[in-house]
Amino acid sequence: MMHVIGVDLGGTKTAAGVVSGAGEVLFEERIPTLSREGGHSIVAATAELVGRLLRRAAGEGIDVGRVGVGSAGVIDAVNGTVVSATDAILGWAGTELASGLADRLGLDRAAVRVVNDVHAHGLGEAWLGAAAGSSSSLLVAFGTGVGGSFVVDGAPVLGHRFVGGHVGHFASPYAYHEGKALPCVCGGSGHVEAIASGPAIREAFIRFGGSADVPDTRAVFALAHDGDAAALKAVGVGAGAAGQAIGGLINILDPETVVVSGGLADSGDFWWTPMEWALRRELMAPLADIPVRRAALGNSAAIVGAAKLVLN
Repeated sequence: MMHVIGVDLGGTKTAAGVVSGAGEVLFEERIPTLSREGGHSIVAATAELVGRLLRRAAGEGIDVGRVGVGSAGVIDAVNGTVVSATDAILGWAGTELASGLADRLGLDRAAVRVVNDVHAHGLGEAWLGAAAGSSSSLLVAFGTGVGGSFVVDGAPVLGHRFVGGHVGHFASPYAYHEGKALPCVCGGSGHVEAIASGPAIREAFIRFGGSADVPDTRAVFALAHDGDAAALKAVGVGAGAAGQAIGGLINILDPETVVVSGGLADSGDFWWTPMEWALRRELMAPLADIPVRRAALGNSAAIVGAAKLVLN
């Protein structure tokens, strides 16, 4: 059976695992992403991580010859380069990720493939997760940012310029305060990510009168569970914006299955229930019964999806 390595390279951590042809993650390791040290350092550290897994696999008699990577940023999936990125990873834009890894690992360039990390996540869920068996699936992830992937017949739709899936960056009527559009990390304003991401929920909590001493989104959710008015309003607005955005995408794409993932989706019914209510309120009548599912693969989804890139 063929085995490959799948890599999930994010702004905070990089995880990689040896994956069988059936999608089983046999073993994995993770390291902090050197997000302040530039592309060269990140590629070198990732190559070291993958190299350790290659040696461990060889020691157990497992032959691994290909590497798939799901990476943060806009990724040119043909050339394996980072087209653009936010300052979550400094100096990431312009990095030649595929060739850099191949050279350091002594692999043929064709043995390394790269896509955006949310596309890898969507591909994993489409292959073995919540959308398994579907001819098309829409995955939307809500966490530190908002991203998505539309997978058709086992392949993510990347777009002509590889920007497909950046679903956090279209207009949301929720993303306004006192008549002014909220700024978005992409440089625009009034976008879904500016109101529906985890950090945006904390910012909304403060706008609604909550204390700036509350450290993060998790703490806002804890306050909401305790009945805090500002926290309840912030979570409700964020969930409503998320649901409306997904509903609009469903109307445009008409996927067979919808998967919702990310830290907010994992926060429980307190967020999920108003999100799905807003989603279904948005749908055209023929779409009323579309299945909307929580992601099933957890932290391994992007590793499995990245592996699928090079298993085909």
